Amino acid sequence: MRRFLAIGAAVVTLAGALTAVPVLAAQRHPTVAEQSLRALAARHDLAIGTAIDMEALHDAADPQYRALAASQFSTVTAENVMKWEALEPTRGVYNWGPADELVDFARRNGQRVRGHVLVWQNQLPAWLTQGVNDGTISDARLRDILRDHITAVVKHFKGKIWQWDVVNEAASDPWDSPSSIHLKGFWAQHLGPGYIADAFRWARAADPGALLFYNDYNIEAFGDRGPSDKTWYVYTMARQLRASGVPIDGVGSQGHLGTQYADYDAFQVGEVLDAFSGLGLATAFTEVDVRSQMTAGVRAGDPAEINPRLQASASNYSVLLQACLADRHCLSFTVWGFTDKHSWVPGWFSDPPEGLATLYDESYRPKRAYNVVKADLAYAGPPYVLPRIPQKPRR
Repeated sequence: MRRFLAIGAAVVTLAGALTAVPVLAAQRHPTVAEQSLRALAARHDLAIGTAIDMEALHDAADPQYRALAASQFSTVTAENVMKWEALEPTRGVYNWGPADELVDFARRNGQRVRGHVLVWQNQLPAWLTQGVNDGTISDARLRDILRDHITAVVKHFKGKIWQWDVVNEAASDPWDSPSSIHLKGFWAQHLGPGYIADAFRWARAADPGALLFYNDYNIEAFGDRGPSDKTWYVYTMARQLRASGVPIDGVGSQGHLGTQYADYDAFQVGEVLDAFSGLGLATAFTEVDVRSQMTAGVRAGDPAEINPRLQASASNYSVLLQACLADRHCLSFTVWGFTDKHSWVPGWFSDPPEGLATLYDESYRPKRAYNVVKADLAYAGPPYVLPRIPQKPRR
């Protein structure tokens, strides 16, 4: 009888434990739908970021922009306020305010900052370009001005910038004349090819702790590796910079894609990332968006026109992200704006008109691309997706 009583007591104890299970189950992990992009990306030590429009961030009538920028992303990039014309509109007089506000926003929200951009041939201040054109600024003096600008900017933000786009869009395109890829634009014309190595060395001297990137568009996949293959040209340039001891830490692929073009697949993109990784460089996707032509049917709201474009856009986002996830040296994935309400695309691509380029629509509703990106982050894992390999700044 004592034995049966002991067994009965054990059964009661077990039954009590089983009744506690639903209580424990209530303390569940958030579902995928409930988690932010930044939380899901953190599983892979991957930073996911967005470019920030400071006017939208300041708009009191549009609080959703600020809320999503803070909650969904772990890095931020200045869309415009760190470019030269914004920072130094008057020679020798810097306007740090808007850029400092962005850095402070990132600090308050536990985000890292990508600095964009130190050297670019566009959005230069009028005093600089006019001075060169009228001869009051010689090429020798221009080199000093560039060095002083890089030094001043990088030192001002020292310790606050994770990755700097040191040189941006220096390579030509195959549709330019000549079609063979070459260094293009204002800086190459006046300073020659050596300005790229100089810029990296000056930036490193100003901040030994920041990662220094070369950044460009249309370098997502290799072509024929011939003279008109821009990706191959940038790869060769990066290899030469590394061989010369230039402190370049990474290459940023912008990822501006369009649904009207032939799509890449993740293996093609991954081949490029692996090639740069083989040079000892980190990689990042730095300005991702996927635009579509705004046909009459799209503008009229025809689902037969809209849905294929939304699906193609989601596929392109996924291709870039999958390739990044599969390469442990790909440190960050940044979208160039996250809502169609504040996208640069319609203002730039007007003939024919293009749009629908971001993760959210104009009313901040997540699009198919958002959910595909979220799914890729949620369902990726070992053995093919492993934690990131940290990059140390080169000396």
